[in-house]
Amino acid sequence: MAHLRSRRRIALTVPLGIALAASVGFAPGIASAVPADAPATASATADAPKLAYVVNTRTDSKTIAYVKKAIAKADGSVVVAYPKIGVIVAHSANPDFGKQIRKVKGVQSAGATRTSPLTAAGTTEEGAPSFLSKSEAKSLGQKADTGAEPLEADQWDLRAIGADKAAKINPGSSKVTVGVIDTGVDDTHPDLAPNFSASQSASCVGGKADTSPGAWRPAQKEHYHGTHVAGEIAAARNGVGVAGVAPGVKVAGIKVADPVSELFYPESVVCAFVFAADKGIEITNNSYYVDPWLYNCMDDPDQRAIVDAVNRAQLYAQKKGTLNLASAGNSNHDLASDAILDDSSPDDSTPVPRTIDPSECFDVPTQLPGVVTVSATGVQDLKSYYSTYGKGVIDIAAPGGDKYQIPADTPSKNGRILSTMPGNEYGWLQGTSMASPHAAGVAALLKSTHPKASPAELQRLLKAQADNPGCPTAPYDPDGDGKVDAVCEGGKNKNGFYGNGIVDALDAVKK
Repeated sequence: MAHLRSRRRIALTVPLGIALAASVGFAPGIASAVPADAPATASATADAPKLAYVVNTRTDSKTIAYVKKAIAKADGSVVVAYPKIGVIVAHSANPDFGKQIRKVKGVQSAGATRTSPLTAAGTTEEGAPSFLSKSEAKSLGQKADTGAEPLEADQWDLRAIGADKAAKINPGSSKVTVGVIDTGVDDTHPDLAPNFSASQSASCVGGKADTSPGAWRPAQKEHYHGTHVAGEIAAARNGVGVAGVAPGVKVAGIKVADPVSELFYPESVVCAFVFAADKGIEITNNSYYVDPWLYNCMDDPDQRAIVDAVNRAQLYAQKKGTLNLASAGNSNHDLASDAILDDSSPDDSTPVPRTIDPSECFDVPTQLPGVVTVSATGVQDLKSYYSTYGKGVIDIAAPGGDKYQIPADTPSKNGRILSTMPGNEYGWLQGTSMASPHAAGVAALLKSTHPKASPAELQRLLKAQADNPGCPTAPYDPDGDGKVDAVCEGGKNKNGFYGNGIVDALDAVKK
């Protein structure tokens, strides 16, 4: 399965210097996808597997044209070019393609985006979903309070951030759209259909936007992640099912998950950020990490090119007025530490355990400059047991669910997050994948309240209005096994578990 933020993943603040664009020499790769000693012969090319690449260049038309010719000369083919950010997506079976293209004048970085061949055809939720049966849903609906959505009694997360009260003041503007960059969104769901923006939706799988009707829908019903995320943000208050944090805003689906592997490859994510920006989407939610590397290390030419390409795209979106939010990850890693064991990369072939420095190897897009990094909390306002953290890395926190933190006032006594699922269903999930859309929904309320606010101003408001519980006074042991599972560093106003604090939907519409 892809790396959705409901799975295990991470995030850290990339130094602004890695806003990358300058051409620099690359150190030898630590785990390059293309064998360094592979012969560049016609027969080898014919027998070799085809890989996808990102080629990052200067943005002038002369350079773009020159590099396109060089790609063809190196036995590659251009899939799509994004001249505004200087990113070209290419395919090639030439084992030396990366090395050859990196030597081309005007190329600033280039590398393979995967370690396994292209087929014909990374999220962050923690654990399998639990579905709500139709009989349970009917029973809960019959007991719902007057004026509430049928299943809202089980949505402790809305009450935790004041979203239920905020909806009575300002449910959000239909002029604001949140783009869900994910596995796809089932816009036929009755809770999503009223607020879905088809004109701002597409499939970006493979790196090129497909806006044909329904292209944004999940390839399989099992690819439920994006639909769940969309419901958390903007499920309508229409007397059906659940409610979103911002039930009056629009939601768009930008599918980036491979239809078979469900992996989120760099070229698809580059396409998604550019598409969102060009379609005027004000906020994007990114509950995943870019495959195949959990962390992309800057001393590897392939991984460096991935960071460069995705960063160019998300910076382009920021400059066009888009605020990007991303989940922190579910590995319970301290992103402010000196060393982290990454034993899951690359995830599209055979993982090779490695110890990385999170200040030099980056979770993408979570650690990119300007991206809002979101950790997860449970009903007790305590960091979720799985949530990655780190002083100076986490920006804000939001409800993501926690099986160890059980709500006392809900019918189902389920500490996870209830939301929409494909096929008109509902289900519970937990993960930083669920935290980020709660924060994105609050950001959408802020944008509705302050329509002229820039991405930087929205981020400032998110942080300023957040409520920080402070580091726990007792040792952090959520599973009760007697072992301290994480250490919170920092003070009441800002710390490694919650950043600036837990988002506040009610403040977003009142201040």
